[in-house]
Amino acid sequence: MARSRREFLAKGSMGLVAVAMASNGAKAEGEGQTPVAGGPQIPSTPGAPGAFGTSPATGPVVTVETFVEAEKLVQVEMTPKDLAEAAGNWRASMAAVYERRVGPRKLAIPDSVVPATVWFPEAAVLKPGAPMAVVENVFVWSAGNDAPLPESDEAIAFAPVTQLSQWIQKKQITSERLTKIYLARLERFNNELNCVITLTAEHALEQARVADKEIAAGKYRGPLHGIPWGAKDLLDTAGIPTTWGAEMYEKRVPVEDATVTARLNAAGAVLVAKLSLGALALNDVWFGGQTKNPWNLDEGASGSSAGPGAAVAAGLVGFAIGSETQGSIVSPSMRCGVTGLRPTFGRVPRTGAMTLSWTCDKLGAMTRGVQDTMLVLDAIQGPDGEDVACVAAGLDFDVRKSVRGLRVGYFPEWMKTAPATEVDRAALEMVKKLGMVPVEVSLPDWPYDSLNIILFAESAAAFEEITLNHKVDELKMQTPDAWPNTFRQSRFLSAVDFVQADRLRRMVALEMARVMSSVDLLLVPSLRDEFLVITNFTGHPSLTLRAGFVEISEARSDWAPDPKNPVMKFAPPRRVPYGVTLVGRLFEEGTIARAGIAMEAAFGVAAERPKGF
Repeated sequence: MARSRREFLAKGSMGLVAVAMASNGAKAEGEGQTPVAGGPQIPSTPGAPGAFGTSPATGPVVTVETFVEAEKLVQVEMTPKDLAEAAGNWRASMAAVYERRVGPRKLAIPDSVVPATVWFPEAAVLKPGAPMAVVENVFVWSAGNDAPLPESDEAIAFAPVTQLSQWIQKKQITSERLTKIYLARLERFNNELNCVITLTAEHALEQARVADKEIAAGKYRGPLHGIPWGAKDLLDTAGIPTTWGAEMYEKRVPVEDATVTARLNAAGAVLVAKLSLGALALNDVWFGGQTKNPWNLDEGASGSSAGPGAAVAAGLVGFAIGSETQGSIVSPSMRCGVTGLRPTFGRVPRTGAMTLSWTCDKLGAMTRGVQDTMLVLDAIQGPDGEDVACVAAGLDFDVRKSVRGLRVGYFPEWMKTAPATEVDRAALEMVKKLGMVPVEVSLPDWPYDSLNIILFAESAAAFEEITLNHKVDELKMQTPDAWPNTFRQSRFLSAVDFVQADRLRRMVALEMARVMSSVDLLLVPSLRDEFLVITNFTGHPSLTLRAGFVEISEARSDWAPDPKNPVMKFAPPRRVPYGVTLVGRLFEEGTIARAGIAMEAAFGVAAERPKGF
């Protein structure tokens, strides 16, 4: 094949003459037809249909050599005859489909418009006509113990929401005092962590005073009333900058709250800060620099929910809202030693949150305790009439239910090999001690990373404008694995392969349905690549919680290795927290939360704080 192509191109002039003749012949056949921009020419003979490949020639000249080079990008091979035919016909057949972008009838698509195809994880595995599962709405939680209010502000700041809410409800502390504690800590420690993009002090104190008046008047709204929180800075806040961590959006000020923001306002929560994220939701570097891990200031907090992870771990907020498309809650939760709940895709509306991937983006809570994540989920979940992917699904959580007998699936090979550690294997043993039942499970050895063509294409579409006008070049990170290069490369992905990846997604969803039919939840190493890809594309919920500690001899980075910028080495090794992840059935966050609460208590490591904070 390669030899025949070289022979063909060696006769370049003759091949191009043939192409030109084919093109000229097509034009001659089109004479007498009325041209229509962007579509086939209208035949002048009554009753004659239009035809593909008869549009007026448009776009730049395309040659056989163009296709020979393009073949390398999509990894296909055509014969010399195929190449000549494709090149000769391209401007009359395919070039016109780009009119939406290159004109003459350019059409700008507003940011609020979502694709016509919507991903519904549960529907993907149902037989035609089968009804969606109905989950009863049950929510029973356990308040914090009767511990008295600590004397030190530091001890108060590190308390979980379950305990903070009890102190506020019993009027042992006011929301205003608690808010001032967190605001002071944000100002004191942000220079070390670089986790705050916008401090919302005046706004927060106003909300806190309103909360105190309501609580004093007996109008208690629930466990989040008066609790200070931080928002990953891709969540819109009316009148407060929402920058997406990116240089070109640094002055962006929305006029409306995101749905999640509005729901937390309604719950009486107090917004104290807009927290950092890796620019446009990638890794942990934003326009202000890198966000640091409170447990090890010589490495990043991991991303893209870097600010929420660092702020929660350092006791700078009561809780935070993060987002995940592929690992952006899981990774910083594990790195910073906090608890992160990534809800089922479609559980929480994303209206007013930055779009990276319409079919993978999810919003969830990052906290210092497992039960806290469910308190936040209860406040923010459910359809809002705007996010077309958000569905009505009951939230079943009863902290009183025993975990004994729950079937916990695990992948034997994943537990034996990196990135799994002794902490993962100890967690599997803990499952047995708690009366849960380990069950071996397996998935086919498929090319799961091929699903990422969907993520790359959707993200490049979401940021098409700043890619084409080169605004994306303003981002601080311009490495080959950063968004600017990925967005540009994604223009050359194959649309056919995108459709095939979408079909593969359904196959993977069916396999996950098979696995989950035999267990109640899964225990997986948090950063296992297959887990992050599979479950983010199938939409399954996950809970990452601190399970122990490990020692590291070098700094960890979200970025591809760069010989010019080697990571810092540590001698002696440094002790840092390590988390494991539970994966639940679709819309069964309550099950993984119950298991997580039991494991959290048994591990006994959640209360340890990073030194210096």
